[in-house]
Amino acid sequence: MIDEFAKDNLHRRLRRDREALLWKLDGLTEYDARRPLTVTGTNLLGLVKHVATVEARYFGEVFDRPSPEPLSRWQDHDGSDQWAAEDETREQIIGFCRRTWEHSDATINELPLDAPGHVPWWPDPHHNTNLFAVMVHALGETNRHTGHADILREGIDGRTGVRAEHEQQIDEEARAAYCAKIERAARTAAPLKAGK
Repeated sequence: MIDEFAKDNLHRRLRRDREALLWKLDGLTEYDARRPLTVTGTNLLGLVKHVATVEARYFGEVFDRPSPEPLSRWQDHDGSDQWAAEDETREQIIGFCRRTWEHSDATINELPLDAPGHVPWWPDPHHNTNLFAVMVHALGETNRHTGHADILREGIDGRTGVRAEHEQQIDEEARAAYCAKIERAARTAAPLKAGK
């Protein structure tokens, strides 16, 4: 009974966080969805593509249920899953996500939590795992990258939140006052710490 509760809970959270990540693309121009927003090139559409690729590998290859989507070999990873090439459309990448998620959901629905899996890219001796551990890992990856996307999107247009229904009007004046208060606290604390 606890297994089904745990499985349903993890799966529900994974589905919620996937949608939150996709929502970060809503209303953006092609340029803003694709452009590098950090010194390492992190970009919103690339995060979406990367999370889908991670799921395709973990819920596919790990359980000998290969993704129907073409993937490069994990040994040949070149970072191409972290950005959108000129000939890849946003719709293609979102379609890849949705098809991958359907495949992942089928794996989750069809296997018990203790179903054995094998992760060849994990260092020895931790190659062997099970569905529960992979679900936790995938949820962590999705949360991590959705958090990245949240910060990136905030930097583009100030939009924050996990879903459209939770979005609030941006009060620029209140935001500026709040940031000024934090800045004052940081400037005041800096000399105190340095003078210790």
